[in-house]
Amino acid sequence: MSEKHFHEQVRFSQSYLVPFLQRQIADFERQRVLEVGCAEAGFLHVLAGMGMKAAGVELSPDRVRLAKALSPQLDVRVGDVTDPHLAEKMPQTFDLIVIREVIEHVADRNALFANLRALLADRGRVYITFPPRFSAFAGHQQMGRSLLRRLPYLHLWPELLLRPAGRLLEEHDYLIEEVLHNYRIGLSVRGFEKLCRRYGFVFLCQDLFLIRPIYRQRFGWSPKKIPSLPVVREFLATGCECLLQKTAL
Repeated sequence: MSEKHFHEQVRFSQSYLVPFLQRQIADFERQRVLEVGCAEAGFLHVLAGMGMKAAGVELSPDRVRLAKALSPQLDVRVGDVTDPHLAEKMPQTFDLIVIREVIEHVADRNALFANLRALLADRGRVYITFPPRFSAFAGHQQMGRSLLRRLPYLHLWPELLLRPAGRLLEEHDYLIEEVLHNYRIGLSVRGFEKLCRRYGFVFLCQDLFLIRPIYRQRFGWSPKKIPSLPVVREFLATGCECLLQKTAL
């Protein structure tokens, strides 16, 4: 991991994420915020600079060490969002949980949603983003080194084709395994909506993007939303962005 991820997180938080949350939540600056999967904690660094109370949980000890080195004042700790005792280990409940590009990597989503409920205060909110399972780059093949990294929908290829293609193009074996794994545990928009209903979350807003907001920073492309059409949205949306609110079960 490198500091470049931290600086990208800071820039994106300042240019998009914080302004978005300020528009959606009237008293945003008074929220107690937890970021799940906070990585190098660039978002939390921005919140701390605003005088807000914020904490982070990250699975990778290396990323936690870097986050603390870059922002010693932050409460960032190693933790697993599926840990049944996670809520007991935190010092308080939170008004807002932010979980960006994480949920698609979590196999036990029932444990994740149970923890979200336990960590949230009454009527607390959750901001979630993820790439739908069938979207063009949901396999995260863009992390590869060969031509395969440029091919959309690579994770939808049959395994019998994908493995030989990887060998032919001298792609890393771990990348092929990662693409296959991401497809197996991927999350569709429809599946996500079912989870939200099951665990008592209502949608305050939901947007589907053909061009995600982060692409403005990475490629200079303006964000582009698409309608939430069944089936079509699963393949065309590169990102789903939602603000949820906890209700009584």
